[in-house]
Amino acid sequence: MFKKNSKKIIAMLLLVCMVFAFTGCGQQKSSADEAVSKVEKIKKAGKIVVGTCADYPPYEFHKEIDGQDTIVGFDIEIAKKVAEELDVELEIKDMKFDGLLPALVANKIDFIAAGMNPTEERAKSVDFSKVYYKEEQRILVKKELVDKIKGKEDFKGLKIGAQKATIQQDLAQSIEGAEPKLLSKITDLVLELSNDKIQGIVLVKPVAEAYAKQNEDLAVLDLGLGTGNEADSSVAIAINKGNEELVQSIDKTLDQLMSEGKVDEFIAEAVKLSEEE
Repeated sequence: MFKKNSKKIIAMLLLVCMVFAFTGCGQQKSSADEAVSKVEKIKKAGKIVVGTCADYPPYEFHKEIDGQDTIVGFDIEIAKKVAEELDVELEIKDMKFDGLLPALVANKIDFIAAGMNPTEERAKSVDFSKVYYKEEQRILVKKELVDKIKGKEDFKGLKIGAQKATIQQDLAQSIEGAEPKLLSKITDLVLELSNDKIQGIVLVKPVAEAYAKQNEDLAVLDLGLGTGNEADSSVAIAINKGNEELVQSIDKTLDQLMSEGKVDEFIAEAVKLSEEE
């Protein structure tokens, strides 16, 4: 009797182990399939969704084209080429900068093209393409302050604006004696500056220059800023983790664009477009 029961128990245990083993393997395969099938999902949908924050000329910004409000900029031109390489349509989602990474991790967008720096902190939650642009940081001020600000120490007691969740936020907070003011939209910061509610905005050089050209009462200080971190001056495309095939496709597109000098062309065209009335 004991031997019979033992055989039954052993048989049941073996069956349970086989079920768990099969289920576990099935789950691993499913996860692997999901990881490598992102590109196929995009192709099946016939579109790829890019997340951006379109208040950042010449990277991405709103412009009236043929009577229609259109999101343009050199990041957008790069995103179009990414879609073209995959033979799909490009859908653009414009959102606050600090909402981009959460949207990517939640798979609400497929990649981010928004002048994003590939920092170590961000790389904990997402992957990045190769760097396609390196930037300098500047401070946008009212023209009347240009002759009064010779160094960062001259901002003591003044309010310095920056966009939330950016490298510029870190730089603004590092200016000793200054009071940082953080907002989600650069357009709101520029309005604050124009209305004398803040005295400066930390921005990437081409963005600062674009806003200075759009607003005759503003100017860019010839005052370099830096953090000593190479990633903080670099720009790359962000992709959700586990999508190596998509990363490779985007890198291939970037390689081609950079080898042909297209990125520089896109930047020049976007700067020109941002200056047009």
